[in-house]
Amino acid sequence: MTRYFASDPTELGLSVSAMVWRGAELLLMRRSDNGHWGLPGGFVEVGESVAEATRREVEEETGWSVEVGGLIGVYSDPANQVVDYGLAKGSGPGGVDRRVQVVNLCFHAEAVEEGEMTTPDETLEKGFFATDALPQPFVPIHTIRVEDGLAKRDAAAIR
Repeated sequence: MTRYFASDPTELGLSVSAMVWRGAELLLMRRSDNGHWGLPGGFVEVGESVAEATRREVEEETGWSVEVGGLIGVYSDPANQVVDYGLAKGSGPGGVDRRVQVVNLCFHAEAVEEGEMTTPDETLEKGFFATDALPQPFVPIHTIRVEDGLAKRDAAAIR
């Protein structure tokens, strides 16, 4: 089970996330690895731009195609951005515990068209929510991203 606010990272990873808007509502998904609600997103793959990764991850996890907009912020503080994913796949008993310091780029995006999820095993539920009525439990490291996105600053947050 994914655990947030871990320490002693074993690796570094680049990820993206998106605050996907449909009017005044925000698209969220409930994660299958821990049941928390949060922003769609995931790791950038080799050979992929961050915009491409954002579009791919949102579509995989929610089925929605999006138009990626401005950068909300860059999140890298190891006090908040180390995620414990548990034992690495294929590592066997006593295997390697993956604690990833995730550097995340969070973007605004606009929902364009709903399609089919391509990784439905990652998502238990999805939906659009008013920003003053976000479902709980919420991914704790996504809370600051949502706050920054709602602040509508001229410059991206660096945290």
